[in-house]
Amino acid sequence: MKLSAEQIQSNWVTFNNNIDTFISGERKQKLLDFYKKFEDRIILMPASHKKEYHSAFPGGYVDHVNRVVSGALAMSATWEKFGCDMGTFTQEELVFSAINHDLGKMGDSEHESYIPQTDQWRRDKLGEEYMHNKSIAFAAVPDRGLFLLQEHDIKYTFNEMIAIQTHDGLYDPANDKYLKSFMPETKPRTSLPFILHQADMMAARIEFEIEWLPKFSQNSVATPKKNYTLSDNAHKSKAKAKALGGIKSEGLKNMLDSL
Repeated sequence: MKLSAEQIQSNWVTFNNNIDTFISGERKQKLLDFYKKFEDRIILMPASHKKEYHSAFPGGYVDHVNRVVSGALAMSATWEKFGCDMGTFTQEELVFSAINHDLGKMGDSEHESYIPQTDQWRRDKLGEEYMHNKSIAFAAVPDRGLFLLQEHDIKYTFNEMIAIQTHDGLYDPANDKYLKSFMPETKPRTSLPFILHQADMMAARIEFEIEWLPKFSQNSVATPKKNYTLSDNAHKSKAKAKALGGIKSEGLKNMLDSL
């Protein structure tokens, strides 16, 4: 999948409009300033480094984030319809978490995380359009994202911290301590992390379908060859009789003969 220059620019406008619409107070301007500072990098970032994942193309990151924001708002309405306690988090917390859930993918303040893959074999055989920048020390995406926010004095609530930290759900074993607890007092006190995870998973799945399902339909599946059977022709019937003649058990012989 590729985005046109017009689509990339339109997505960026939507991205900033979401901040302007849903984020309030002092941190709204700080967040807008942050994304303005790194605009040239973020506007063209991919959402992943490999085709088999999702949105591994220029502009894929913002496209994905916008889809997660829209999905989170829709998912939140569904949870409310089915009786979720909506008083445990705010709409601003929901949108803030969605906008920044993958922020760690941008790298650090000095270096971008994804750079073009220089190994043509890995591009052709493994679908790796990008590779990870070795100039950056390793950090998990949620951890790096939260660090970037605090580094630029953008405050976040406890709810937002947990939601961003656990947005990959149980795909990330680091989240087991938050999401696998069987003790009521250690379970999350809000459904925000679950709503964000579902929105993120839905967005990634839809992006996968947009990229891959058309390709699957283009490749016709070869008609499977007919299975070999002992009764295909007279020659095979003789082979069958010869094979069965060596079996002493009449019960087993009859069972095999009926196949």
